Amino acid sequence: MNKKRLIASAVLMASACLSTMASATTVLRFAHHWPATAAAQKDLFEKWAEAVEKESNGELKVQLFPSQTLTKADSAYQGTVNGISDISAVVQGYTAGRFPLTQVVELPGVSLSATQGSCIEQGLYDAGLIADEYRDSHVLFMFTTGPGYIHTIDKAIQNPEDLKGLRIRRPTAVVGKLLEELGAQPIGMPAPEIYTSMQRGLLDGVSLPWEGMKAFRINELSGQHTEVPFYSLAFVVTMNKRTYDRLPENLKKVIDDNSGMSWAKKGGAMMDAEDAAGRAGAHGKFIQVADPLNDPAWSAPLKKATSDYLGELDSKGKNATAVYQKAMELQKQCAAN
Repeated sequence: MNKKRLIASAVLMASACLSTMASATTVLRFAHHWPATAAAQKDLFEKWAEAVEKESNGELKVQLFPSQTLTKADSAYQGTVNGISDISAVVQGYTAGRFPLTQVVELPGVSLSATQGSCIEQGLYDAGLIADEYRDSHVLFMFTTGPGYIHTIDKAIQNPEDLKGLRIRRPTAVVGKLLEELGAQPIGMPAPEIYTSMQRGLLDGVSLPWEGMKAFRINELSGQHTEVPFYSLAFVVTMNKRTYDRLPENLKKVIDDNSGMSWAKKGGAMMDAEDAAGRAGAHGKFIQVADPLNDPAWSAPLKKATSDYLGELDSKGKNATAVYQKAMELQKQCAAN
């Protein structure tokens, strides 16, 4: 009888230990809009998850939800603020007007590569110039795409006049204003919706970096590419404040150690690599406008759109010109680094 009691006690103790171990694991739900096969998932978010899980000795586990399976791209930020997700990778411009100072990074000529743009955006945040826009979440790191170009189904775009009346998908309102100045008819939609819209004839073309052309399979549908670098797209990976605040100090440190500039640069490097792969996988004709801000055909509308954007925000007390000037200072520093 004693032996049976000892065995029963041992089983109960083992069960209790297993229960304690299970309860010690915190699962973080990480939502994003890229496909599960995209480099953003495989080469950035999975790597981040692996680092966090390893450094926390398994006390933190990250569950990834790609392809808008947890929150839609245009509600991802609010989904994290409300606790639907614990972490999300957000396109700030999908929430129009919420991150206007951050989107200064998207303006023409601010960055020349994803690594540089990511460094600039993270630098603006670290300097406190855009931090107030994220006061309702806990920012982990920021990054950007490389230069965004114009890709059409079959019409060659040699100059802005060729864009007149064309329905071109724009990622954000900022890019929409740039396209309007260039003569296009901008149509807003998240990247995952582009493919079917082009198939159905609802779009004549898109504004996308090469990474997006590859990730969302738009290379399959576009045969004309005008490489005019007129914007970059900003992202933030951010966390629910309550989720972060509830963590014990040792796990907060793991999160903190996997935040900031080092991961911003990893995001930029991933995007630059995918830009190269996306261009290599494209077909059709290519037109290059290397320096649109100094090109007679392209410079005037792009400079006007930039001036109008900064002026509108300044008139609302946003001090956007100061953010823009800091971004241009960081451009040099980030290029040197």
